[in-house]
Parts: sequence; structure tokens; C-alpha cells
Amino acid sequence: MFAVIKSGGKQYRVEPADLVRIDKLDGDAGDTVSFDEVLMVGSDSDTTVGGPLVAGATVTGEIVDQTRDAKILVFKKRRRQNSRRSRGHRQMVTVVRIGEILTDGKAPEKKAKPAKAETKPEAAPAAEAAPAPKAEAAPAGKTDDLKRLSGVGPVLEKKLHALGVTTFAQVAAWTADDIARIDGELNFKGRIEREDWIGQANALIAEDK
Repeated sequence: MFAVIKSGGKQYRVEPADLVRIDKLDGDAGDTVSFDEVLMVGSDSDTTVGGPLVAGATVTGEIVDQTRDAKILVFKKRRRQNSRRSRGHRQMVTVVRIGEILTDGKAPEKKAKPAKAETKPEAAPAAEAAPAPKAEAAPAGKTDDLKRLSGVGPVLEKKLHALGVTTFAQVAAWTADDIARIDGELNFKGRIEREDWIGQANALIAEDK
């Protein structure tokens, strides 16, 4: 199935799982967005064209990144001696991963959260060794402003808190296994190493001393 949506005065043909670069939308990486201006919905057997919009149609998506487009050169010249001007411009864009294409007023499916297993206090067998911690535990009551790390906003900071990451010391102590685990859980695709969070965390620790 495909759809044609309108955003920022432009039209985009999208399909589920597509990555689309559109004019900047408000939000941080991981936020959910929806497009209500759907001009066309189609499949292999049927196509519905809106007049101008398709009634009850919505396209959902998830913000992957906030970035800037390639640089363009804006050059102006008038018919006068030395009357010329050159300016560069990079348009702010939002990278969105398309999720569902909904019709007939259907609501988007909510992702089910995994149920938490009920834990009962039991004495561990003497021969069984306790599992090694995945990352250094944060001191009780201490929380650093993780938004000082490049690329971390309020939403991403909450997700890191949910994983138990609250201090720069924890980030600085991450091992390769920790990076792979957090990369997978938050779908970072190598972002931690690409933006050198461990180096940034060590620099911020030294700066705060």
C-alpha cells in the first residue's frame, strides 16, 4: 500500500518503512508524528483519490533525526555594475520513518509494552554466581544533565533514564557490550560511537570537577 501526503506545502509518495526527508517538524528523535493531509491512498488492486483529501485517512511515522539538507547557493545579479550577491543556505529537514497507512478513520495500533515479570525475593544458590551488571550503577540521588551530550534531547534523556542511565560516569564506563545493548534497545544505529558519547562524557566529568 502507498499514500501521497502533504507536508509543508509539498507532496510525498510514501510506503510503510520508508525513510522520508521533509521540511522540519517539531519534535525529537523517537517522537511519533501523524499526517492527516492524505491526498491519495492506493494498492495493487485499488486507488482512492481525495477531493482534495481522502476522508478518514491518516499516515503515522516516527522521527528518526533532525538535520539539515545539502547546501544550495542563492546568487542574484542585477543589470548594474558590480550589483551581485551570493548566499548559501541549508534547509532544516526532519527524517521520518513511515509507519502505518490508516483508512476509514482507524486509530494507529499501540505498541504493546512487555509485561514485567513479578519478582519474589528468593535466596540465590550458593554455587550460582550473581550476574555481572550491564553498566555502572549510578550513585543514589545523583543525576547529571544528559542533554549536555550532543544529540540528546528531553525525550531521549527520558529513555536513557528508563534504562537506568542517569550520570556521565555511567556513560564513560560503558563497554562495547553496553554500547551494543543500548544501541539495539533505542535503535541508534551506531549513534553512540559516531558522536563519541564516551569521550563527551569524560570531557564533561573533567569540566564539572
